[in-house]
Amino acid sequence: MPRCLFTDELWEKLKKAMLEMGIYEKPMLRLTVEGIFYRLRSGIPWRDLPIAFGNWNAVYKRFNDWCRKNKLMAIFKRLVFDPDLEWEFIDGSIVKAHQHSSGAAHGQETAIGKSVAGNTTKIHMAVDACGLPIDFLVTGGEVHDCKEAPILVAQLPDATYVIADKGYDSEPLRDQIKDRGAIPVIPRKKNSILGNDDIDWQLYKYRHLVENVFARLKHFRAIATRYDKLKRNFIGTVALACAFLWLPM
Repeated sequence: MPRCLFTDELWEKLKKAMLEMGIYEKPMLRLTVEGIFYRLRSGIPWRDLPIAFGNWNAVYKRFNDWCRKNKLMAIFKRLVFDPDLEWEFIDGSIVKAHQHSSGAAHGQETAIGKSVAGNTTKIHMAVDACGLPIDFLVTGGEVHDCKEAPILVAQLPDATYVIADKGYDSEPLRDQIKDRGAIPVIPRKKNSILGNDDIDWQLYKYRHLVENVFARLKHFRAIATRYDKLKRNFIGTVALACAFLWLPM
């Protein structure tokens, strides 16, 4: 039997969230989910999934169907329970798109773009004060952090501080954060005439919490390198990994 991921305790917690999202408790459900996570951890092609998890095509179809119905993102959001919203950290990270991620059907959204690293995808992540993911967006790798930030910030819960690096240096973004009743902690660029006298540098040092989340997510090889052809499936892949980080909480 290939190495599995879930203890009984973690599985019961995940299964409860899945049932609440309308996923039926079929006899092979746990093995199907273990198979999906096995592929997520190892980054292998679906066809190479060990037979111990069942027929690879059945496991893939279940994963694809859950992504199409946005159930995996809903499960992640369901597991985000009582986050510490005194601080919110936002950042983006590039993911290289493998050649197997090309070839999506015409008209299907892929979120793969051209950047200095070639074909890439970008994950725009928000984490709470405990360093746990609370929301994210996926775009092509060429999309600048500051361009996508207003959309991400708009869907976040209210916080006391929002912390980001100088890539988010934008007065409209600062105004948006202030309008939500939060204090932006975003350094200005070197050519700014306003300077950084108002920055809480001690708080800014904790920005590594969002970097830590990316480091943990990229332990999953199907996130460190993107193999999914469709945007919705890669979102489902990231959502599952984020959900796993919340399970021990």
